[in-house]
Amino acid sequence: MQTSRRQFMIVAASLASSAALLSKESQAAEMLSESDPTAQTLGYKENATKVDKAKFPKYQAGEACDNCSLYQGKAGAANGPCPIYAGKLVAAKGWCNAYVKKA
Repeated sequence: MQTSRRQFMIVAASLASSAALLSKESQAAEMLSESDPTAQTLGYKENATKVDKAKFPKYQAGEACDNCSLYQGKAGAANGPCPIYAGKLVAAKGWCNAYVKKA
């Protein structure tokens, strides 16, 4: 079976766009680590109940990423993106000092 140049170009373009899409998805899917320097500065915890209340007195029981106005995850999701952490996912039940209650 002989492939024409046109067919080759179509397949190559399709593969390139698929690879770019997969690369972008894998970057966005990276979970934020508590050891990340920005996370440490803002006191990020994957489990809000483990926030050091002496170090972060702003924390109130019941606050979590999933009820923060900055959180961009879907309702009911275990994690989602947060603009504070540039392309990384935060735990829905997490918390950091940038918390702003949803209206």
